[in-house]
Amino acid sequence: MQPYTRRRFLSDNAMGVGSMALAWLMQEGSAQATPKKLPKDPVHFDLTPKAPHFAPRATAMISLFQHGGPSHVDLTDPKPELTRLSGTDYTGDVQYSFVNRASKALFGSPWKFAPHGECGTEISELLPHLAGIVDDVCLIRSMHTGANGHEVSIRYFHGGIPGVLGRPTLGSWLVYGLGSESQELPAYLVLTDPGGHPVDGVNNWSNGFMPPLFQGTVLRPKEPRILNLDAPPHLRGALQEQNLEFLRALNQRHLEQHPGEADLEARIASYELAASMQTAAREALDISQETQATQALYGLDQPETREYGARCLIARRLVERGVRFVQLFLGGQPWDNHNNIRTALPGVCKRTDRPAAALVTDLKQRGMLDSTIVHWGGEIGRLPVTENHGETASAGRDHNGQGYSIWFAGGGFRGGTAYGETDEVGHRAVTNVLTPNDIQATLMHQFGLDHKELTYLHGGRDQEITAGREARVVTDLLA
Repeated sequence: MQPYTRRRFLSDNAMGVGSMALAWLMQEGSAQATPKKLPKDPVHFDLTPKAPHFAPRATAMISLFQHGGPSHVDLTDPKPELTRLSGTDYTGDVQYSFVNRASKALFGSPWKFAPHGECGTEISELLPHLAGIVDDVCLIRSMHTGANGHEVSIRYFHGGIPGVLGRPTLGSWLVYGLGSESQELPAYLVLTDPGGHPVDGVNNWSNGFMPPLFQGTVLRPKEPRILNLDAPPHLRGALQEQNLEFLRALNQRHLEQHPGEADLEARIASYELAASMQTAAREALDISQETQATQALYGLDQPETREYGARCLIARRLVERGVRFVQLFLGGQPWDNHNNIRTALPGVCKRTDRPAAALVTDLKQRGMLDSTIVHWGGEIGRLPVTENHGETASAGRDHNGQGYSIWFAGGGFRGGTAYGETDEVGHRAVTNVLTPNDIQATLMHQFGLDHKELTYLHGGRDQEITAGREARVVTDLLA
């Protein structure tokens, strides 16, 4: 009879910890990377808190990523000249994604803009709740990827190089550089849509060439958001505690037999953290603890906002409990309005506008906005010309990576700011042009990290989040 080994014990006794949690928590023993500033230390990865390079303004971030390309000229970037010239041919060059459906006929926005807040920033009537928090928002109207494709621009925004797979995303870099403030919850969590993953799927939260420890942990889009969180009935209570204690003893003995294995120490810690999640995750995800007023603020009392509002509320509860980075995604690419923009765009705005604004409001009233960055935006915008439908009911807009809008709130970003400009019809960014690399450098700075100094050795060279590309900290965006 073979001896009852440690490996067999782990195989036979899952103890109710979900496979999702363990996959995130386990580190790869084969990882061979060392932080640049610690060349003499042994290879060692964990999620204990790390000191930033300098005093941070932000300690957590919630990214509300809007796949598909929200139409800036209909939402956040008013263009009176586009309205005046609507129906006439655009005289400039247009970079199309779909030439067979291309048109040069300018298409003025069907929706009205008006100034809001003390800052007077103009916002479309489609986003009344964003209009209500505009004094807390840093709106950037001059984003530029130089590419119109979804995946190429998504990977640029998340990973630092247009179109390149296999690079860590922003959340991975932040967790690698700073660790976790919570030892009971994953540091990097992803809240996906009941309708499915966004365009480019798991690449949106990839750890790339870093160990799996730094990958985003995906929560299920419906209850239960973590499967198998509870131990099986026959293993609960005192028996589970005995099993966990036995596991700790086995691990400790194994560590003593293999001194100097830093990764093994992290594995041991991962089991302990997984056990802690059985209580902490259940409590963090339980939005029934929130007041009726808070639930109504997020739109949980309305069918069109209930699902997205619940995820925004969960995101707030997670960062409140020490989670470093949270991403919310919509299924597919609902902002990709090639057709029927008159009906499709109001629909996705109604679903997301109220919850997004509520998140900023809620963080502010709880004293958390100063240290939490909220991001809203997609990978591209839309063209000012119609997509071969004239101004009919079926009119839409093609992709536009030459100029578009995103916004930030909190974490030291300057509220009440409208930064940068596109040209008179909204096609190209022309003033204070920013790239995803500039945004990455600026976000890292707000977390107290120098994007050039936080490096990871891979492929024989020190890698940075911006991949050595031109990038700057945009101080004009900061308070």
